[in-house]
Amino acid sequence: MSDIYAYSGPEIIAKIGVRYRMYRQQLQLTQKEIAEKTGLSIMTIQKFEVGASHDISMTTLLRLLRAIGQLENINEILPDIPESPYLLNNKTPIQRIRHSK
Repeated sequence: MSDIYAYSGPEIIAKIGVRYRMYRQQLQLTQKEIAEKTGLSIMTIQKFEVGASHDISMTTLLRLLRAIGQLENINEILPDIPESPYLLNNKTPIQRIRHSK
């Protein structure tokens, strides 16, 4: 997926499904085993893996990632935002100046 922005949402889901199948096969897991681990139907997994599933829920994707031990990679979608250098420089406590009467 070289230029991800060139693809539509359904195309991206299809590509993820095909990649998912490669991970599952490398782990020597069957679609039936994934179905048992996730509670999803074998038909759902088949459609996802051949790119015929154009809309899956986030919950389904998380179940599938968990089943192949890739759930921690969800952090790659939206990694933690680094602190702004501007905010870091301005973290010095504000000292109040008291004026005497």
